[in-house]
Amino acid sequence: MASGGSIWFRIFVLSLIAAISAGESEEKEKEFVLTLDHSNFTDIVSKHDFIVVEFYAPWCGHCKKLAPEYEKAASILHGHDPPVVLAKIDANEEANKDLATQYDIKGFPTLKILRNGGKTIQEYKGPREADGIVEYLKKQSGPSSVEIKSTEDASSFVGDKKIVIVGVFPKFSGQEFENFLAVADKLRSDYEFGHTLDAKHLPRGESSVTGPLIRLFKPFDELFVDFRDFNVDALEKFVEESSMPIVTLFNSDASNHPYVIKFFNSPDAKAMLFTNLSSEDADSFKTKYHEAALQFKGQGLIFLLGDLEASQGAFQYFGLKEDQVPLIIIQTNDGQKYLKQNLEPDHITPWVTEYKEGKVLPYKKSEPVPEVNNEPVKVVVADSLQDIVINSGKNVLLEFYAPWCGHCKKLAPILDEVAISYQSDPDVVIAKLDATANDIPNDTFDVKGYPTVYFRSASGQLVQYEGDRTKEDIIDFIEKNRDKDEVAHEDKDKVAQEEPAKVKDEL
Repeated sequence: MASGGSIWFRIFVLSLIAAISAGESEEKEKEFVLTLDHSNFTDIVSKHDFIVVEFYAPWCGHCKKLAPEYEKAASILHGHDPPVVLAKIDANEEANKDLATQYDIKGFPTLKILRNGGKTIQEYKGPREADGIVEYLKKQSGPSSVEIKSTEDASSFVGDKKIVIVGVFPKFSGQEFENFLAVADKLRSDYEFGHTLDAKHLPRGESSVTGPLIRLFKPFDELFVDFRDFNVDALEKFVEESSMPIVTLFNSDASNHPYVIKFFNSPDAKAMLFTNLSSEDADSFKTKYHEAALQFKGQGLIFLLGDLEASQGAFQYFGLKEDQVPLIIIQTNDGQKYLKQNLEPDHITPWVTEYKEGKVLPYKKSEPVPEVNNEPVKVVVADSLQDIVINSGKNVLLEFYAPWCGHCKKLAPILDEVAISYQSDPDVVIAKLDATANDIPNDTFDVKGYPTVYFRSASGQLVQYEGDRTKEDIIDFIEKNRDKDEVAHEDKDKVAQEEPAKVKDEL
């Protein structure tokens, strides 16, 4: 029979083991990603010089895929010196939506790097897997520019597949150095910055130069470029412009994709040449296009060369067809497009010159105007928008839709019922326009999602419909906003009476 002491000892050991196991279990279940909401967001962010916040939605598939990687990265960075804090906030929660608006959240997941207690906000532009997140954030949480002390340092820092900016200085102080660091702080999420006292450490270029000097290294075109203007705005502009290839290549090579994204994010007008890069005349097109890009460099126009196979999404967006290839299209910031199809290599520079001189008419994407348009809901295309909506002198309810949109499909029979209700009223038109197949005048209609519904009265008053999608509510809205028949007729009579008088005065 065991003694009482030994029994209590065994109970003590078992209790100790249980406590250790519980502790281990608790450690395993511990979450390293902080959970924020509207009540604690500002307080927590203000206490950190560096914190990363993921804005997510519970239903988002990409968010669910990121979650374990983000948590794993948080657990690793928790032990970093100093620790790097990762947090998350449910931006779909009603109480948190004001914060999502404040931080300009337009999709999920969106990650933001908040510095200096939230005073500085930067986009997270790193990988989405744990090891990549860790490596990227270690760099982002450290100095914005690293010192290069040797040839070995420079070799590992510069590489041959990325853009890096190195400042050469006689000393690490003074206005030039401070301005360089200010630009590095602002652009660090997009580029890597370094500084050195001796240009002899650096590869490429003249090694005997003395600072202050900026040398930007890149894996394309001339491979490096120097700059000596340390005005902050000028330096930032230099970095942004010099890191764009003279001609951005859009093909299936993933290493080109960051430059393609940068191209489409640029505020400049965009020239895009689409052709089959495997064809016999591809080299001729490349040469002539590069010559044009050099000729118009710095004139507010940037150039992209797209391989036909990789550019199907662009063709769908612009409403282009493969039988138009080779083609060049220019898109401006106000949405205007200019097109030259079935061109020859020698056509490129003369056509771009004509565009710059204002001699090329805009191209408009439009479906064909329907030959028969007798359904209750009238079909509008870009080429008939003026006639049916803008200049018709009628009260028009116009739906902008996408064929694949579920909400649009649900609204369609309701609009049919509304249209049938107005079939005997010649002053009211119910219409629809496929916004994916037709260009929309952005200065008139603000279409950011589908369906978007606008009402234009006979006298030209334009208002967006944001009510419930029921037959009764839509009809009530039309009746409140339409120009009544007698008012419209009075306006027409008034115009008819004033016209002869106006002519008489002129005589």
